[in-house]
Amino acid sequence: MRVLTTVSVVVLASAGIGHAVLNSLDADIARVDPFKDMKNRPEAGHGMNLLLVGTDGREKVTQAERRKYRLGGAPCHCTDTVMIVHISEDRERASIVSLPRDSYAEAPAHTDAVTGASHGPHPLKLNAAYAEGGPTLTVRTVENMTHVKIDHYLEVDFTSFMKTVDVLGGVRVCTAQPLKDRYTGLDLTAGPHLLGGGQALQYVRSRHTDGSSDLGRMKRQQRFLAALVSRATSSGVLLNPMKFRDVTRAVLGSVRADKGFGTDELLDLGRAMRNFSPSSSEFTTVPIGQMAYAVKGVGSTLKWDGPKARKLFEALREDRPLATRGAAPRPRAVQVAVAPQQIRVQIENGTATAGLGRRVDGALAATGFRTTGRPTTGRDSAVRRTVVAYDPRWDRSAKSLAAALPGAELRAVPGQGPLMKVTAGADFKRVTRVRAEDPTQGGTGVVTGDQVVCP
Repeated sequence: MRVLTTVSVVVLASAGIGHAVLNSLDADIARVDPFKDMKNRPEAGHGMNLLLVGTDGREKVTQAERRKYRLGGAPCHCTDTVMIVHISEDRERASIVSLPRDSYAEAPAHTDAVTGASHGPHPLKLNAAYAEGGPTLTVRTVENMTHVKIDHYLEVDFTSFMKTVDVLGGVRVCTAQPLKDRYTGLDLTAGPHLLGGGQALQYVRSRHTDGSSDLGRMKRQQRFLAALVSRATSSGVLLNPMKFRDVTRAVLGSVRADKGFGTDELLDLGRAMRNFSPSSSEFTTVPIGQMAYAVKGVGSTLKWDGPKARKLFEALREDRPLATRGAAPRPRAVQVAVAPQQIRVQIENGTATAGLGRRVDGALAATGFRTTGRPTTGRDSAVRRTVVAYDPRWDRSAKSLAAALPGAELRAVPGQGPLMKVTAGADFKRVTRVRAEDPTQGGTGVVTGDQVVCP
């Protein structure tokens, strides 16, 4: 998530201020060599691929800020966020692909960066690659998973994120529903908000606003990145050398980058992207095939959808747009607060009608809900009204599910957890198609920046 700020360096460089400013700041960038001794790398494609990672580093955050924005706890020295940013060869498009931190990954043989011990190939969560082998193992693991050659590496932390947002004068975001997360302290009403650095950090860190967890958080990060680009390109900072210097200094103060990504590269890329705008960017998340994929010794992971992921990364290698332009509009659907793709559902047949459970399961799955695919038969076969049992902590998800089952009764069951349970009654007739109000919800679809920034 903090890596969002690094993209602003590329955008801001389009001001054409030149080496006079950037050369004085180049020394602020800590250098790493993530490509050292790497062999058998993927073949280079067209365009440029940057691996952007955000660590949980908070050494320069004050105690007051830690308390106010709930940044306590020891850092894990791992990557909270991993993104591939593909800049097209003609420099007219940026494609940003989020890689979930809990993605199931297979690390190649390496030497542990902390203990010095040698490890053979083994499974792990993607964000653990940084803890074991630093930037080099992170790059190697991502290249092995995606077969996309990484050209440059950029890494930022909490501090640079907050400072950059503040020096820009805040970033404006809009939310269709109230957002509240007791873990980060985020508390936003529905509507537009101008977020300062600390509040912006809460916005992109929150993962407990509903049942969407990390997938919802990545969508908010993408929405924020689009808003950040819009702010940087419309606020006049590109035409103000002093403002440009302040923003660049805020970003570079906590950035680590590969040795090949310096002043000349920033200027060349920035000038080529002089007309860059939110509509020039597109965002997506790598397709997930299985949630809660259990791995011995690793825990619960997210397993990618192999065929869909290969198609996505093939498009990056071939420098093709991810978004489909001019696609036909979808059939009308009821708008709900939480996308069906983020709601897990177990179906139970509460009637004597054979096959009703399978029919309800299939109909809900067809409109996007993540059903278990294994409906059960209830003990009571005389249920008259369909019931949605839910944990009160996921009440917005429950209401979204109930909208797809007209007439269903909502029944709160404290402690049930995020899994919704539907008991199909004799009144069941059909499933109503629903979709999220927020276009950035709903799994791994592609959106462009102009679709998600405030009007």
